[in-house]
Amino acid sequence: MANELIVPVILAGGKGTRLWPMSRSQRPKQFLALTGDLSLFQLTLKRLADPDRYDKPIVVTNSEYRFLVAEQAQEAGVELEAVLLEPAARNTTPAIAAATLIASRNGPRLVHVLASDHNIAVDDAYLAAIDTAARAARAAVSMAAR
Repeated sequence: MANELIVPVILAGGKGTRLWPMSRSQRPKQFLALTGDLSLFQLTLKRLADPDRYDKPIVVTNSEYRFLVAEQAQEAGVELEAVLLEPAARNTTPAIAAATLIASRNGPRLVHVLASDHNIAVDDAYLAAIDTAARAARAAVSMAAR
């Protein structure tokens, strides 16, 4: 696990009800372009575009949004590792657990869990925080393995 790529896990199953009436159950806020030409989901995908840092993302959503996920990932030019469909909304813990099982099917992996509806600027401070967290996680796993 020394310097391997981080597996991004994007949580994209929310209904976006707090932004009603713009956000509706058929097209919740993560799939809306609120700050420019790209949706919040697509901006999240773009934050993960560094192939030296990140592996292909795993997206957790529900069956209602599976086509939106595929369509918007393709529009953003991002290949997904997997799209996991939640049979029922059970908040984030089961979604993260399922995604980490998929991510670690060939051995332990670092994962970065992201909400699909946040607008975060990618700047030097953001990238430094990701790198610091990855180093700390790798060190913790290394110590636990001893």
